[in-house]
Amino acid sequence: MTENATGPGTRAVWAGEQRATGGDATQTPVVHSVSYGYADVEQWMSVARGEESGHIYGRNTNPTVSVFEEKIRVLEDGEAATSTSTGMAAISNTLHALLAPGKRVVSVKDTYGGTNRIFSQYLPQYGVDVSLCETTDHDQIESEVGRGCDILYLETPTNPTLKVLDLGRLTEAGQAAGAVVVVDNTVATPINQNPLALGVDLVVHSATKYLGGHADALGGAVVGRDDLVERVYAYREINGATLDPMAAYLLLRGMKTLHIRIERQNANAQAVAEHLLSKPEVTAVHYPGLPDHPGHEIASSQMRGFGGMLSFGLRGEFDAVRKFIPAMKHAHAAANLGAVETIVAAPATSSHVECTAEERAALGIPEGLIRYSAGIEDIADLIADLDQALDAL
Repeated sequence: MTENATGPGTRAVWAGEQRATGGDATQTPVVHSVSYGYADVEQWMSVARGEESGHIYGRNTNPTVSVFEEKIRVLEDGEAATSTSTGMAAISNTLHALLAPGKRVVSVKDTYGGTNRIFSQYLPQYGVDVSLCETTDHDQIESEVGRGCDILYLETPTNPTLKVLDLGRLTEAGQAAGAVVVVDNTVATPINQNPLALGVDLVVHSATKYLGGHADALGGAVVGRDDLVERVYAYREINGATLDPMAAYLLLRGMKTLHIRIERQNANAQAVAEHLLSKPEVTAVHYPGLPDHPGHEIASSQMRGFGGMLSFGLRGEFDAVRKFIPAMKHAHAAANLGAVETIVAAPATSSHVECTAEERAALGIPEGLIRYSAGIEDIADLIADLDQALDAL
């Protein structure tokens, strides 16, 4: 398959998968073997040294996992890709592989809660200097990068506040300072946004979310420059955060419908966001597809769709959250996003459960915020469900 000659829907189905010939299976087999034997020691050595393709040991590589890595590589149009056991493993392995004591990271305050905890607690204790900027203050980010930066770590749109960063502008600043620019593209997905095309060096994903899309498999991915991916892979190989082959199979199966799922979720999220604007129980709606969203213009320039996730505030703060979430009938109350079913959550129980209420407030996340991940249900049913839950307040 010629990568650049096909659309995203075709790539989602075919990338990494070989056409059947003769009696071959049309679907990627799940290979559970831990090790791979060789009758010829010389060939075994050649594979072990990376001189020819093959597999040695399951912690390192696996045939099923390799197909998943190739599919996400093609979807993001990167030079190389590697996988991890979870999305947080993709993030933490990338940071630990590329940083050392005395190095400096510049990022923003509105990263996913687990990522924020790495920046605020774990990297500083290893002697890494971390500077967290106001998320939409591009001037401040550029200023901090200019003071010295080894990694510029960005997330856009952010989870759960849906703030938008100008990737082209910030990538230019990062690379001018000699930094590796890393972007978490989980919320946008490669269907809506391709950061590598804007000059970014590495993209990380929680494949658990939209890539898999069915809330039944954990996984992560790192895609980008070959030399950087190789460093992350080498660290992950020793760190041991390996993607399970059965999880890789489930993620592959989910990714074949990624394009059509995202189209429906984009449309549903847009309709829900527009509907909520008129509801008196709602204090604010955060979705980059709304014309008055502060990041709408930037999102329009670097995204093909505005995503399937939004958030909104409720009058009454957490007391209202306690009433609203159980009243929903067509939504899971769960700490996840990106599935075919609609999912609602409070940051206090999901994205920023690691943070205290005070820390969430400092990050601009009110206790009355609802994170709403639109599924693929009929939009009339989703809106009716929201209305009856809001009426319960």
